[in-house]
Amino acid sequence: MALDTGTGTIPNPDGGSAVVTAPIAKTVPAERVHHGDTFVDEYEWLRDKENPEVIEYLTAENAYTDAQTAHLRPLREKIFDEIKARTQETDLSVPTRMGKYWYYSRSFEGKQYSVHCRCPVASNVEGIDAWTPPQLEVGTEIPGEQILLDSNEQAKGHDFFALGAFSLSHDGNLLAYSVDTVGDERYVLRFKDLGTGELLADEITGTAPGATWSLDGSHIFYQTVDESWRPDTVWRHRLGTANDADVQVFHEPDERYWVSIGATRSEKYLMIWVGSKITTEGWVLESDDPEGDFRVILPRREGVEYSAEHAVVGGEDRFLILHNDVVDGVKAENFVLVDAPVADPSKMTLLIGHRDDVRIEDIDCFADHLVLSYRREALTRVAVWPLTEAGYGERRELEFDLELFSVGSGANPEWEQPTLRIGLTSFITPLQVSDYVPATGELLLRKEQPVLGGYDPNDYEQHRDWAVAADGTRIPISLVWKKGIDTSTPKPLLLYGYGSYEASIDPSFSVSRLSMLDRGMMFAVAHVRGGGEMGRLWYENGKTLTKKNTFTDFVSCAKHLIDTGVTSADAMVADGGSAGGLLMGAVANLAPELFVGILANVPFVDPLTSILDPSLPLTVIEWDEWGNPLADKDVYDYMKSYAPYENVTAADYPAILAVTSLNDTRVLYVEPAKWVAKLRATKTGDAPLLLKTEMSAGHGGVSGRYEKWKEVAFEYAWMLDVVGLADA
Repeated sequence: MALDTGTGTIPNPDGGSAVVTAPIAKTVPAERVHHGDTFVDEYEWLRDKENPEVIEYLTAENAYTDAQTAHLRPLREKIFDEIKARTQETDLSVPTRMGKYWYYSRSFEGKQYSVHCRCPVASNVEGIDAWTPPQLEVGTEIPGEQILLDSNEQAKGHDFFALGAFSLSHDGNLLAYSVDTVGDERYVLRFKDLGTGELLADEITGTAPGATWSLDGSHIFYQTVDESWRPDTVWRHRLGTANDADVQVFHEPDERYWVSIGATRSEKYLMIWVGSKITTEGWVLESDDPEGDFRVILPRREGVEYSAEHAVVGGEDRFLILHNDVVDGVKAENFVLVDAPVADPSKMTLLIGHRDDVRIEDIDCFADHLVLSYRREALTRVAVWPLTEAGYGERRELEFDLELFSVGSGANPEWEQPTLRIGLTSFITPLQVSDYVPATGELLLRKEQPVLGGYDPNDYEQHRDWAVAADGTRIPISLVWKKGIDTSTPKPLLLYGYGSYEASIDPSFSVSRLSMLDRGMMFAVAHVRGGGEMGRLWYENGKTLTKKNTFTDFVSCAKHLIDTGVTSADAMVADGGSAGGLLMGAVANLAPELFVGILANVPFVDPLTSILDPSLPLTVIEWDEWGNPLADKDVYDYMKSYAPYENVTAADYPAILAVTSLNDTRVLYVEPAKWVAKLRATKTGDAPLLLKTEMSAGHGGVSGRYEKWKEVAFEYAWMLDVVGLADA
């Protein structure tokens, strides 16, 4: 059996080079016993990041990765320069109106983070003109511009920075914002007087990201997390008072549930939402009574999810509720929409019934219209629904002349507004921000994401294909490539997948992806079960005891692309992150022969160990997604049969690059560290195996746009090298 004990070299400043060999982690057998099964884990010792030996090992892996990829440094720099050259570094977002101001963000060449600003709405305009955003130009002074928050200033002196809350009081005079400078997703909440520019004395540490104002701006509602990083408690803080006087207004003891708080667009109600993976419950309070008591909308029932939005229909306050409860004796898997009086939400009137081919995802309420977001044929859809004096008018679906696209309602904070902000993108269409006018049906383009250097969408092609799984299920595949490549012969291809939590991988444009496409590599997305592209049952058939469908669907897509001559096994790289990293680990064990490389970002590759330990962050809430292996032997056996770490074998694996972060609280660094250690000691063949650990970052990786571009360039260069396009 050949071990991956390769060597690499790192240039020294004196012109020589240092030889770096592949680290071999020591083994410290530790037994894990459940349901009569004993698993000997030889690398569990890597969990203790306070142990200097652990840091030494991770550092050695980084050094080895640096050495093995040193030859790609010129390509990395070239790709970084390409991303930079195509990006309008100094830019402004499309302004969004809220109250008397237009709000927007700025980016500046050479700066990592955004600057958040506003300018006043012109006083001499009215009607639709008052909702036409000003045409802000780079380098042109903006009358009355006020900088609300400069994230670059906030990030000074920190290796990591993330902005959490950014919430304006209803009168626009106060800003609540929170920052994380570690990467552990625990934030410091601060308050700024926008009239004086001064920070208030109030400061709250250890919060979750969000913050919600009371209507009069006297109170702020925020959340804290428990030891498992689960948002479990809502607090009320009165500005100007000590933090120890903050009032706990809601606490959820059940570890399966997350808690959030927000306000309705109408500003009439505050809402607390409690949700597990399969059950939700809402609580409501009049926003002009911040010290009042929240009341439940509909009591939780196991397996029933719902959401509620406030609407005024025919002059009456109503809740429009999406739910997946039983309707006429049938479970409404794809959700239905009902109308209910605020005083008694249980008295429901059905507005939109259940359809097997349409998944209703959201309802947005405005003073004179509704916006319905849904999914049909694996694509997002938006319909506008007028409200009339008599009730509901005729719905109109927005249509676009694209085979593949993603559309959604954008920033629309105002209750009364004559336009609706819409975002449209595709694999070949840079993001288009438009305002739709419900009264006329006009779609007014406000801005298209700039791509410098003469980008032409007609130079690229996107297409939908379908693979067939072993059980006969048709699996959608999205493909994009640059026109002009010879598609009559197999081409290098990156196949991306996720497939968990009902998350959908919708078509979207990427500036950085052009560096891959322009070198002749195709990009594809396998829309596997476990995601939400094809409706709720698509998700249900890729979770818990059907989770293996996610992995086998991906393999079916890979085989289809090979069988149809699109690509070949020696030219295809698989890519996935987080739960998609679990997919990568499972596929590496199931079908290593189909891929020349696998890229796994913050990969969830030791799921059974994590899900068996309720003391770990986010474990208990995950039981609805994966099953509870502590309580159920069938779940334990099923998870053990696919867990990537536990199923590593003496086989020829493809080249693997695993990327993780030391401070990740969602997928702990120890999972890919253990996986790589076991692979290095077990696998056969000489394909390179690399682990790259960001030593000051969280689940989202490095912070700052330039650092993220460098990370993308690193991954693309590795991938292009694996498929033989490093010199393209």
